[in-house]
Amino acid sequence: MLRNVTQTTESAARDDEHGPATPAADGLTAALPKARTSRFRVHRAWIVAAVTFVTIIGGAAFNSLPGLLMDPLQDEFGWSRGEIGFAVSIDMALYGLTAPFAAALMDRFGIRRVVAVALSMVALGALASVWMTASWQLMLYWGLLVGLGTGSMAMAFSATVTDRWFTARRGLVTGILTAAGASGQLVFLPLCAWIVEHHGWRPASVTVALAALVVVPFVCLLMRDHPADVGLAPYGGAYVEKPAPARGAAGRAVRVLFDAARTGPFWLLAGTFAICGASTNGLIRTHFVPSAHDHGMQITTAASLLAVIGVFDVIGTVFSGWLTDRFEPRRLLAVYYALRGISLLFLPMLMLPTVHPPMVFFIVFYGLDWVATVPPTIALCREQYGQDSAIVFGWVLASHQVGAALVAFLGGVARDAFGSYDPVWYASGALCAAAALMALVIRRKVATEGARVPTG
Repeated sequence: MLRNVTQTTESAARDDEHGPATPAADGLTAALPKARTSRFRVHRAWIVAAVTFVTIIGGAAFNSLPGLLMDPLQDEFGWSRGEIGFAVSIDMALYGLTAPFAAALMDRFGIRRVVAVALSMVALGALASVWMTASWQLMLYWGLLVGLGTGSMAMAFSATVTDRWFTARRGLVTGILTAAGASGQLVFLPLCAWIVEHHGWRPASVTVALAALVVVPFVCLLMRDHPADVGLAPYGGAYVEKPAPARGAAGRAVRVLFDAARTGPFWLLAGTFAICGASTNGLIRTHFVPSAHDHGMQITTAASLLAVIGVFDVIGTVFSGWLTDRFEPRRLLAVYYALRGISLLFLPMLMLPTVHPPMVFFIVFYGLDWVATVPPTIALCREQYGQDSAIVFGWVLASHQVGAALVAFLGGVARDAFGSYDPVWYASGALCAAAALMALVIRRKVATEGARVPTG
């Protein structure tokens, strides 16, 4: 990433912080970045990516809570797991349904404004839940406020930043930013589990609210909406003028959906990603801890295992981004889903009161596969839909969260009805096998402007 200021003009046009010179008519803008050459040696795109990474960590802190608080809320208020799961399902559904509109709003109002407001909404929802006394309040605070806030910082946010600031290394950057959610899980799961066990669930909720608020100054001070705002070219690309703010953001998001919905690849991508959400956020993130607790495992131990998934999620997602730059994304998706389905079929046999090697193997394996599906899915959206790919991915992400929402709710209902999560594990394994087949039949499209650009 470091660039020597004595590079040749051609090299600087691709990789130096300042990119190629702007047109002569914009002399002031062209001169300004040249004056900064001696002060910055890292392309500004990497700074923006780092802020995005931290922002996603702060916004994802809330995702550590639902699985940890299911038992405490049931004990204190007498709410069924189905009721609590329904509140979580609202959050997950809104997380997904907000994403395509958030991408369009970022085009209209800028990334900084949208993300700062979103972080504030997450903080408000997490903090207000401290005073709730009824299940409808849980659905309002966890479901509506947190769902809208986290949805505005969903993976479509990562896709927007990647598309604007990077031409080269898009797969790698996508993997790194996708791993931010897992990094948040790694940081906050053990912390929140310890707080819940020793101080109760309310201080854990306050901790999550503060984590979201702390990130806001970084966004306001360091985030920039477009490389042209600071007179730069995207990393690895040529300078382009910043487009005029897009009006009618909501209308554009809907139009893009209607256009994409006329194509077969959209439904295949949406279907596979719905199964991805069902088998990760909806199933493991929401129900793994209470399921392990059903078998006698301590909540803190189960939460630590879930945090370990986060460790290997980071590794697996970044590696998947690297692979996506070099290999056919359809085949990668098929392999990821097939292996995930097989692992879920074995999970009921691994549930014991103590941690043992087969469970550790499952945790490591599932972590590597957790959101490894994201870089190839984004690459296929970019290949199929070009300049609209960020918004299309937002809608594909909506299907991811709808799938997660259904399993978050139905998993709780199944536990209430059967006294066990086993039927849910088996059903999810079968769905993953179907996703592997769906990924293989996504048709190819000749690369066009805005399509994936392999860099390996």
